[in-house]
Amino acid sequence: MPLTVTDQITIADWELTEQFIRSSGPGGQNVNKVSTAVELRFEAARSPNLPEPVKNRLRRLAGRRWTKEGAVVIQVEETRSQARNREIARERLAELVQKALVVPKRRVKTKPTKGSVERRIKAKKERGEVKKLRGKVG
Repeated sequence: MPLTVTDQITIADWELTEQFIRSSGPGGQNVNKVSTAVELRFEAARSPNLPEPVKNRLRRLAGRRWTKEGAVVIQVEETRSQARNREIARERLAELVQKALVVPKRRVKTKPTKGSVERRIKAKKERGEVKKLRGKVG
């Protein structure tokens, strides 16, 4: 079942690989028997559905979760239910891709106003005078 991120972007099944592994934490005997943790792997670098700038932002946002092969790996072992962990992993991937879709605003360089520069220098001079007065009396 393909993962729909937005109206324009859907991630196909062949781009996602799910692996179920044993989870740590509470669960009693169930923890030793059932593989409930999910490792979701998304082949982002090879994805035809994502434009290049989005892939670059996704690489930056994913951080350690981005592999050398260009895949995003998300591990979830929050609940004891394999199905719920699978849903959570898919939701997290969708959120990550949505964040990568947002184009950051360009920073506009600004200069300090002439008045603010003058006020700063005046304050520095006054502070220097106060410090000068602390010297030895001659």
